Amino acid sequence: MTRRFIRQLIVVEGRHDTANLQKYFDCDTAETGGTSLDEDVMERIAFAAKTRGVIIFTDPDSPGNRIRNAVNRRIPGCGNAFIEKEKARTDRKVGVEHAGREALEEALAHIAVYDPSPETTITAAEMMELGLSGRPDSAARRKIIGEAFHIGFGNTRTMCRRLNWLGITAQQLQEVLNGKTMDLRPVADEGNTGDL
Repeated sequence: MTRRFIRQLIVVEGRHDTANLQKYFDCDTAETGGTSLDEDVMERIAFAAKTRGVIIFTDPDSPGNRIRNAVNRRIPGCGNAFIEKEKARTDRKVGVEHAGREALEEALAHIAVYDPSPETTITAAEMMELGLSGRPDSAARRKIIGEAFHIGFGNTRTMCRRLNWLGITAQQLQEVLNGKTMDLRPVADEGNTGDL
């Protein structure tokens, strides 16, 4: 099977993430080795951002979000790939290293670029009006939105920021929510401490 070439440097958390990606793609990675982000790794990412581009592809958990936030704040213009927890987990662990080819391809096909000052296309008040905050089923609604726009799952602030990155409007969100007849049972807001 042919491996698709990815020009950008992909930022991952560890060697197992690298091994899984390189099973399916011809790509280079920068491994953060956890949330410490040493200076050599950050310099390599900064250089790649200037020369060939960067995709941040961290695990869909709190440490992954902290790494994503730190890199995005320090190195503007990075692409961000998000994978759903359900598509990147085993019985005990969650991470890029556990995702299959199809889930990885889908995540890498939908890159969101971090903008530290995005145009406001959706507000916190609109998020509340749409039931994306302040209701027992708000987390389930945010999960639907995250899946529809390939921006991962997050708390209200995180989702609002990511939606503004993409220029998503309240009308577009309403259309997605109206089109979904999924079960809106409450979803745990676990691991969403970041603000990106």
